[in-house]
Amino acid sequence: MEILLTSFIIGISYGFILFLLGTGLSLTMGLMKIVNLAHGATYMVGAYVGLTAATFTQNFLIGVLAGGLSAGLLGMFMEIGFLRRLYKRNMDQALLTIGFVYVLINIVQWIWGPLPQTKYIPSALSNSIPIANMKIPAFRLVTIGVGIAAAVILWLFQEKTRIGAIIRAGMDNQEMTRGLGIRLPVIFTSVFAFGAFVAGSCSLFGTQSLGISLDIGWDVLLLSMMVVVIGGTGSIQGALVGGLLIGLTETFGKVFFPDLAYFTMYALLILVLLVRPSGLLGRPA
Repeated sequence: MEILLTSFIIGISYGFILFLLGTGLSLTMGLMKIVNLAHGATYMVGAYVGLTAATFTQNFLIGVLAGGLSAGLLGMFMEIGFLRRLYKRNMDQALLTIGFVYVLINIVQWIWGPLPQTKYIPSALSNSIPIANMKIPAFRLVTIGVGIAAAVILWLFQEKTRIGAIIRAGMDNQEMTRGLGIRLPVIFTSVFAFGAFVAGSCSLFGTQSLGISLDIGWDVLLLSMMVVVIGGTGSIQGALVGGLLIGLTETFGKVFFPDLAYFTMYALLILVLLVRPSGLLGRPA
């Protein structure tokens, strides 16, 4: 029972990290139809910048904000400077963003060096909290709380605000949205930068599960794509469901099937694709 509860809490906290990673990619793919293979690299940049800011100031929140802002500005630069010229050209988008991955990896290596960075957990969250004869890391519980708050805020933003309505309208019919006088390029840039900001701001929370290294960009990209495929593009709820399912599946797989743990989330991905190719909560293409 204790193993189940501990694995559940770890899986949920990991799932919320995956949810935040997949949210930005889901929105950009659903609204802009952009294949952004540099999404994981923006997370990597946010992680390095956030870690440096948090270590220098000894303030975890400043590190989270610095990571989010650096990733958001990078996303804005990529969209305005390059991707805006490549709408509806998926192959060109893929090649360009792969190029950005290698450029960003080399820049990060030049600044921070090739070795993995030490995880940063604030002293206030480094202790454990006793729950049902167990000790659960406080950092995991805080991650779950932040993930729940982010999920509620993002859902309210998408479903209850005017900007959210414009984003949903743009996903369904861009031509009609433009006919209403809405400046979609501004919305596109804002959504792309916002997705990168969310990925960068969760990077410090993800260090305990994903670490910080030059390879993390590729790992994060794969996980984000899996969240989008399972949950469906353009859906906050889909990203939440996809992230939690992957987090729980991988965590319980490592506990009960350690030899097959690497393949458990791929089995989940294949099952969802067989049953619902558009994702559990995605818009059918």
